[in-house]
Amino acid sequence: MTQHNTALAIAALKDLLGDRLSTGESIREIHGRDEAYSEPALPDAVAFPESTQEVSAIVKICAQHRVPVVPFGIGTSLEGHVIPTHGGISVDTSRMNKILEIHESDLDAVVQPGVSRTQLNQELRATGLMFTVDPGADATLGGMAATRASGTNTVRYGTMRENVLALEVVLPDGTIIETGSRARKSSAGYDLTHLFVGSEGTLGIITRLTVRLFGQPETILAATCGFETVDAAVNSVIMAIQMGIPMARIELLDEVQMKGMNIFNQDLNLPEKPHLFLEFHGSDASVKEQVELFEGVGEEFGASDFAWATKAEDRARLWAARHNAYYAGKSLRKGCESVVTDCCVPISELADCIVRTKEIIDEAGLIAPIVGHVGDGNFHLLILFDPNDPEELTKAKQLASDVNRVALSFGGTVTGEHGVGTGKKKYMVEEHGAAYALMATLKRAVDPENIMNPGKTVDIN
Repeated sequence: MTQHNTALAIAALKDLLGDRLSTGESIREIHGRDEAYSEPALPDAVAFPESTQEVSAIVKICAQHRVPVVPFGIGTSLEGHVIPTHGGISVDTSRMNKILEIHESDLDAVVQPGVSRTQLNQELRATGLMFTVDPGADATLGGMAATRASGTNTVRYGTMRENVLALEVVLPDGTIIETGSRARKSSAGYDLTHLFVGSEGTLGIITRLTVRLFGQPETILAATCGFETVDAAVNSVIMAIQMGIPMARIELLDEVQMKGMNIFNQDLNLPEKPHLFLEFHGSDASVKEQVELFEGVGEEFGASDFAWATKAEDRARLWAARHNAYYAGKSLRKGCESVVTDCCVPISELADCIVRTKEIIDEAGLIAPIVGHVGDGNFHLLILFDPNDPEELTKAKQLASDVNRVALSFGGTVTGEHGVGTGKKKYMVEEHGAAYALMATLKRAVDPENIMNPGKTVDIN
């Protein structure tokens, strides 16, 4: 890419979009960062398409001039996915925010990529249905599919991998393709839908999604309980899963995180020891049975301080506190910044992996609260550091690196849900071996000019 090529592309895009192409610095700054502690980089311009045809036209112009294209949802990614490290055009899909179809009998919905999970669930409220993938942030469904997002209720309902049935995608040459269908299964050819789910905008731009829906449960009950050790909390969950208790959410918060929760949420006031935040879905009878079974399991591992939330407002308050764990963790150190990382290991290895993780946190001399979707082996670290101390930032990044490699040593992955972006790319060879080269082959085949979100996930130049 040259400045001349970029100028030509911007001129053509201006003719196409008018004032929906912005070169203003404030708009470019918004699209030059995400929610991680990543080095910002500004796009040369930001495009705001309103249809698939406009996305296709934008990509064709960029392909003609070999200018990078970086898809942008709402900017809540955590590994630098949306940061245009090579400049180019940021394609903001926020105006493509229509819910196109809801098929109540088939339990699916067709949406544009700029629809948020909250927006979809508000629309579904009167139907008795719900979209279940909840990463915490009110992310767009296009971005959630691109990063293969998951969240607090994955243990019951699955990740975006299980909840995306079909896609419409604009390829790097501007071609529009459709993958999958509304049928619940197919053995017709390669599974292209799930090639694009998790591709992080490196293979194309998602412009329409068909997503799976579930019925809203008759009864929902949330709870918290404390344990003396993380090991006891995790092992209680393992036994509960082995017994087939169909819990909807099982969240682990270590004693450090609980201290931050009490500081940030002054009405929480829970003991500062490892906790599980739980939720049960089903009929009145089945939820009662699930609760009784889990109480028995928890008591076997020394659970205490059971607190139940049956009212909707109490449940909302509890999960709002959990979703604000990032800010609660930062409240442990005034004026700090944070390096965020996540890993995922087989559930049977989770307790030992977290114990080893806490040992290396202590060795580093840093504060790093842990939260985890313990039902699927995924946990997160919020590593706090002084932004005015370069040595602490170096130590924080090294700690994140060490934790990722600990996860690999336990047979896990360096990211359960945050994705690769630029932050995790350096671990890909260690995790995937020769298969990583195949990813590069696929990228090269689909995007030979390397214009789609270059520098993320995999390199081909």
